[in-house]
Amino acid sequence: MIELEGVPELVDPVMVAAFEGWNDAGDAASTAVAHLEQEWKGEVFAALDAEDYYDFQVNRPTVWMDGGVRKVTWPTTRLSVIRIGGEKPRDLVLVRGIEPSMRWRSFCNEILGFAHELGVEMVVVLGALLGDTPHTRPVPVSGVTSDPDLARTMNLEESRYEGPTGIVGILQEACTHAGIPAVSLWAAVPHYVSQPPNPKATLALLNRLEDVLDLRIPLGDLAEDARAWQLGVDQLAAEDSEVAEYVQSLEEARDTAELPEASGEAIAREFERYLRRRDGGGPPGHATDGGRAAEGEGPFLREGTDRSRPPHPKRTGPLPGTAPDGPLGRETPRPADEDPGSDPGDGRADGEDAGDEGAGDEDGPAPGSSSGSED
Repeated sequence: MIELEGVPELVDPVMVAAFEGWNDAGDAASTAVAHLEQEWKGEVFAALDAEDYYDFQVNRPTVWMDGGVRKVTWPTTRLSVIRIGGEKPRDLVLVRGIEPSMRWRSFCNEILGFAHELGVEMVVVLGALLGDTPHTRPVPVSGVTSDPDLARTMNLEESRYEGPTGIVGILQEACTHAGIPAVSLWAAVPHYVSQPPNPKATLALLNRLEDVLDLRIPLGDLAEDARAWQLGVDQLAAEDSEVAEYVQSLEEARDTAELPEASGEAIAREFERYLRRRDGGGPPGHATDGGRAAEGEGPFLREGTDRSRPPHPKRTGPLPGTAPDGPLGRETPRPADEDPGSDPGDGRADGEDAGDEGAGDEDGPAPGSSSGSED
């Protein structure tokens, strides 16, 4: 049985999780959880034993110096608590780590053990995947669940995917068997600029998380970073006519597909978000100190978990025109491996348009697969 010391009774807690690796194109999902932790000053209260779940030849520990003292940071998954005040208090349990190398069932059981002890009411898992989406348009974010009631009440897609999966899919399935409502939110990252970071995709995930949790999230510099990122990609595209033409073709396909719903739910969601930020009862929820484990207290010490990366992207893959699969000469893109309501291979979720191609429901890009297809 898990016993937690220094963690108070939480108010309507929701667990928000993201894992680096297969499910995290552009580091968009893990960066979103890191942003929550940083903005609301979450404190790590527990970490899973790295020996149980990680192959250190795949995810190697790092050595660093702290005031002349040599220390080691082990790859693992850490949990932190954020206590949010305001008119509608709601606490968050953040889970951030690396997709485990082994013992996935035990890994999920341990995560759900913490969820049970903390009284978690719902689990939201964030993911990101590579897709045929233009960087100049809003980032497609799909929300899926295995719970029919949750799909209906929260306007989500019900998962019907069959095929290879990652830790996000396994964790969502474990939640279903444990009777805990679970939602997956997926952002589609342009495959032709997959190098992390991708602040625009991170921002889109946080905006959708706001809708799901009915909670205003402080965004800090993310909006500015997203604009700088898009400007950087614009400059890269302008330097190569083939890249510019390809981006234009993606834009045309996306715009054509989205015409029927231009005045529908998408605009309604944006308007609701605008009203929430303008008249949402003052400032966003704030983290409180009551009951949080202080730095260095509790069963685990906080290790370096913050990542800082420059806002401008770098192009990856071979030079344009050298690859056989398209004008970008990109590395073989990896679409979503889980796609609700579609046949494996169509590359988009049921009810989504061609511009949202690749927005999967449970898991991230399938390594080695081709764009728009499933393993």
